[in-house]
Amino acid sequence: MSGVAVRVAGEVLTEAATDDVGSPAVARFGSGARDPMDEAAFLAFYTRTASVLRAYLAHISGSRTLADDLLQEAYLRLLRARFVGSSDAHTKNYLFRIATNLLRDHFRRPHRDNAELPESLAAPETLGTLDLRQDFHAVFGTLSPRERAMLWLAYVEGSTHGEIAAILDLKASSIKTMLFRARSRLAELLRAKGLAPVVRKGATQ
Repeated sequence: MSGVAVRVAGEVLTEAATDDVGSPAVARFGSGARDPMDEAAFLAFYTRTASVLRAYLAHISGSRTLADDLLQEAYLRLLRARFVGSSDAHTKNYLFRIATNLLRDHFRRPHRDNAELPESLAAPETLGTLDLRQDFHAVFGTLSPRERAMLWLAYVEGSTHGEIAAILDLKASSIKTMLFRARSRLAELLRAKGLAPVVRKGATQ
């Protein structure tokens, strides 16, 4: 079991859980229908969700180091809120909401350095060989944090428009249009880099 999970559980489960109880974010997202997690339930939930949350945080923030810091803080806040949703998916969506708020706070701070991700995620390649993975991450990193979050949630996590709206605190009715624009912008940037095929008018499948 991850040392981070054990550390988070040990620190929070011994505290009086008052930090986020009744907070506006909890009220807006909906209250849980089950009892708060004990240590065993938390560790199981952490095992199921930590890797996907870390990937989300890393790709949106642009830093693996920052992602690890925010990952721990997200689970701490989840436990302090004493929130457990009506299902595993509900709790996971709320966890992503917490993580997104942490990312938003990060991007509001001055003097950010988001250049780490492409280098840290790139696999070693032969010198002179095109590293498509690194090039894609570099292009993806030029999108706004919200565009990156929307695309990641939709196409990696498979979140519904309603779930994306809840996680990013947006209107559900606007997600379809915003997602289309983000997808179109990414496709345009990839084509400009020669990383996506050019679709010709009148072409048939």
